[in-house]
Amino acid sequence: MRIIQICPGSGDNFYCENCLRDAALVKAVRKLGHDVLMVPLYLPLQADKVEQVSNAPIFFGGVNVYLQQKLSLFRKTPRWIDRWFDSRGLLEWAGRKAGMTNARDLGETTISMLQGEDGRQVKELDRFVDWLVTEQQKPDVVCLSNVLLAGLARRIKERLGVPVVCLLQDEDGFLDGLSSPYAERAWAVVHERIRDIDAFLAVSRYYGDTMAARLKAETRRMHVVRMGIELAAYEPQSATPSTPTIGFLSRMCPERGLDKLVDAFLLLKKSDHLRSAKLRISGGRSVADEPFLKRQKEKLEAAGVLGDVEFLHAFHHPAKLEFLRSLSVLSVPEPQPVAYGLYVLEALAMGVPVVEPAIGCFPETIEAVGGGVLYEPNTAEKLAETLDSLLSDPEAARKLGAQGRAGMLDAFDIARTADEMIRVYEQIVAR
Repeated sequence: MRIIQICPGSGDNFYCENCLRDAALVKAVRKLGHDVLMVPLYLPLQADKVEQVSNAPIFFGGVNVYLQQKLSLFRKTPRWIDRWFDSRGLLEWAGRKAGMTNARDLGETTISMLQGEDGRQVKELDRFVDWLVTEQQKPDVVCLSNVLLAGLARRIKERLGVPVVCLLQDEDGFLDGLSSPYAERAWAVVHERIRDIDAFLAVSRYYGDTMAARLKAETRRMHVVRMGIELAAYEPQSATPSTPTIGFLSRMCPERGLDKLVDAFLLLKKSDHLRSAKLRISGGRSVADEPFLKRQKEKLEAAGVLGDVEFLHAFHHPAKLEFLRSLSVLSVPEPQPVAYGLYVLEALAMGVPVVEPAIGCFPETIEAVGGGVLYEPNTAEKLAETLDSLLSDPEAARKLGAQGRAGMLDAFDIARTADEMIRVYEQIVAR
């Protein structure tokens, strides 16, 4: 099959699950002999510099999208001017400013992008589809990375005449997080635009059920394809760290629960048997996260334990593996339910046990592979208590991690994901 995979980029500033998921999926589908054209939108793909998975230019460059949203002049500028704003250096600079857009601009731009040919970025949409049409070989199917790209579907189907499918992962959190009235308006546009999408592929059973209810889409269009990882790229640690070490791997922000983990760590450090415990934090940040991180460091310094905490800058694949090998346990205490939790899969693939709240996808992931402990209620006190139980028994933690690694080999191999994706694509094309 010939497949076009459209994936928003996040730059290289923080751990982006969608970027890493799409890159791994594209590589796995290519290994099956299929032709995948991966097209980045907005910003450079995080994985692109390391793995060179994208073979297309960036469309809907983030700076052009912003300018066309704010100023009518830029909706009419010639391509030679737009091309300057799409330069990689400028887009990487813009990526470092991610999160600085005010709530109104973010809401209005989200709605405009969802409106597709009726939105303010129609010039970008037409350029993108014109480019797709000139590609030498017509695709069998086009896959959108998330439902926030639903505004592209109608024009793609009109011009290319092929089915459009859409992956589903945590869009509800983003849409619900928009300020009122933008959240309500965005959901209304989503409900209108999903008519142009032939099938949805949710990354977990939990999220498939959630979005089936939110989107009100027919059952025949909803599929669940468990997203695995490239397990051969993960070599488990050979020994348990001598010092009890907790890890956090995600964007360093309150939306990922880092403040809750810091509070739990402060509680653990009050115990005599865990005075030597360390906390290692990785996953990057945006400029908007700096005030939050400053507050966490001040809290740690006031308690006299800042020296036992590391905020790591590098989180590319080799650095990430080294980080995971240094851990006794990993925890990303999400305050809200999530669809996927890539960091859990990566930790378990390395034989590192995980501690997560009993919400979202975590119960089904732990049920499928083992390797973790769930806790509730989702408080810092309960998190500290659960972490204590593992850190106080290194042998039990080691066995739990080994169980998770074995379970990952059986249930979350990206090769199996690629097989399932292709089967769904073939059904849709035939239909």
